[in-house]
Amino acid sequence: MYLALLVFFLQCSELYTQERVFTFNTVEIKVQPSVKVKNGAPMSIVCRADISKSTNFQLKHNFTIFKDGKLVFMTVSNKGDAQYEIPMARSSDTGEYECTVEAGGKTKSSNSLHVWVTGMTKPILTAEKKEVLEGEVVKLRCELPEEVPPLYFVFRKTKMNSTPKEKFVFEPYKNFSVVEFSVEEGDNILQFDCFGKRNVKLEFESSEYSNKTLVTVREPFIKPTLKAKPSSNITEGDRIQFECSTVVARMHDIEIILQKNRTILNSTVYKYVDEYSVRDEKLLKYSALATLEDSGEYLCKVEQGRTSKTTKLNVVVSELFPKPILAASMSKLDENKELTLSCSISGFRKANFSILRKNSNGDIWLKNSRNLTMRVNVNDTGSYICKAEVKGIVKESRPVRINVYAPVSKPTLSVVSGLPEVVLGKPLRLICRSVMGTPPITFTFYKGNNEVKKVVINDTYATFLDENIRPNDKRGYKCDARNNHSSGMKTSNILNVTVIVPIRNASLGSIPYGEVEDGSETAFLCSVKEGSWPIHFRIFRKTDRDILLFEKSENADRVMWRKEAMNRQDTGTYYCMASNRANVDVKSHPITISVILAAWQKGIIAAFVLIPIAGAATLTLWWFLCKKKKAKGPSMEMSGSALATNLTSEKLTRQHNDGDYYTGSSYIEDSENHMKSTDESNGPDLESAEVEYTEVEVSTLDPHRDSVEKRHSRIQGHPDAT
Repeated sequence: MYLALLVFFLQCSELYTQERVFTFNTVEIKVQPSVKVKNGAPMSIVCRADISKSTNFQLKHNFTIFKDGKLVFMTVSNKGDAQYEIPMARSSDTGEYECTVEAGGKTKSSNSLHVWVTGMTKPILTAEKKEVLEGEVVKLRCELPEEVPPLYFVFRKTKMNSTPKEKFVFEPYKNFSVVEFSVEEGDNILQFDCFGKRNVKLEFESSEYSNKTLVTVREPFIKPTLKAKPSSNITEGDRIQFECSTVVARMHDIEIILQKNRTILNSTVYKYVDEYSVRDEKLLKYSALATLEDSGEYLCKVEQGRTSKTTKLNVVVSELFPKPILAASMSKLDENKELTLSCSISGFRKANFSILRKNSNGDIWLKNSRNLTMRVNVNDTGSYICKAEVKGIVKESRPVRINVYAPVSKPTLSVVSGLPEVVLGKPLRLICRSVMGTPPITFTFYKGNNEVKKVVINDTYATFLDENIRPNDKRGYKCDARNNHSSGMKTSNILNVTVIVPIRNASLGSIPYGEVEDGSETAFLCSVKEGSWPIHFRIFRKTDRDILLFEKSENADRVMWRKEAMNRQDTGTYYCMASNRANVDVKSHPITISVILAAWQKGIIAAFVLIPIAGAATLTLWWFLCKKKKAKGPSMEMSGSALATNLTSEKLTRQHNDGDYYTGSSYIEDSENHMKSTDESNGPDLESAEVEYTEVEVSTLDPHRDSVEKRHSRIQGHPDAT
């Protein structure tokens, strides 16, 4: 029974659930009357939900409205819509609106909608003071009630019959702003107002102008007056007096200044003036002896705080007498000559004259007179002036330059590097010096009789660089010097410069060449193809560390070194190096020397080897002949003749094969081959070598074969071999 009831209730619950099925179709948001609403007009934000239901049942809706992401309205309703009423729309209501509906555990939001409330509230302007003094400031406050920042404020200051001056202020967090305006000279009645701006969707919207506020300005002192006594047109030498005055009231720290151009001539400060006293006149005086330089515009200025008032006066000072003129008998002259200086004033003779010499530490007085005559030396070179004084006015002439010259001494010409020589291919730098003489000096350089350089210099020397050096250049150099002295030009001695030709193509040869007998003498010849003398020759043998065997300096292009008694340790590679004052070492190609056995050494060796062999052969032959004689008896004589013939032929053949025998024809052939190889080994500069040989026919053992070859020794590997 209970089981049946449970099944019944479950089925009823399932049927109830199936009857309450719903879904959101759309959620919309609208503005009435439109998305663009005028400031102050009523506005309604309407949120509507479109829902589909399985049956007709009641459903509670939770409506939420957001502006710019912030909650502004919330309500619960059984209806499918809700309305957010704004009785008076303000610009602060401008923004992005969105609504969200929640029902039965389901939520859906509308699209966002931009609402623009056009127009802004009228700003309110207030001024801190209604009456101010010149130099003070007016403090203003402009407020936009009911507006939401960020906002822009524009303040305007308007004088009577003038264009307004504006100040712009941005306020990101406040709906009001405060500024200050300075009160300037000439301001009397000032009018102020303001208006506001805001940025909506990249467009600026402005409010109407605020109320107008009037501010009255009072003068703390009147504009100053400036006078010149006795007149603003005077003659130099007269005394002139300036008076600058103003009337002040209710002020502290009044300052009066008199200036000409940017130079302050005089000033004074009045610390306190009683504001209840009658207006008081304040005066500043300045006097001076008038000169032409005093002509110009003068300015009287009165200042207090920010306030400043000025008055200008133009003064003309007439010339009492012109500037004096200094004349010299000559401006360029030799030392020990006489110089006369004369000072004069055009159309004016009654004056006190003095003549001075200019100096950086102060002018040097020479004489109180119109004229000065003196005998000059080099130290008198400089600028001279004269001064004239009339009625306390002193005027100075233009300076006159006087140059006194000492004659140049005979110049000396030398090579900058020291020695009078130059390496071919390198430049030659010469220096011409004249130890005496007043600059500027004109130096002229000559190569042979040709002028190559001319220079005017404020020094006692000049240089010349000759980059055109040739091998056979034998022309001498000279220079001359001259200045403005009347003695004229001086010429140096002729300088002959040696041109050093660098070493080129060093070569090394030997006699004999290639193979040298042990104990014999060898001659080494080191030579160069080109190079200036003396030449320093060095001969080396190459080892782990090259060994210097010979060195010598010669005034020649070759040197010979003889080494006696060569031995087996002298076998190796040889080369030579040559250098001269060009300081360039030139190395030859290496040659190889082999030390071999001498002829007598070979003969001894041959004797020790061949004599035992010949003895053994003789004994063998004797034994063999004895054995044959016993075996054959009478027939031995015939066989012995044939055997002797064969043995003689065999002996000759064997000895020829061992190299101990030469025929005349074979020696000639060997000599021709020997000469041929010698000729082929010589370089292009090798001289012809004459070789003598003798035709010899040998039929017996000759232990002195090598001594015959020695007669055909030759020189190879050197271009100068003979």
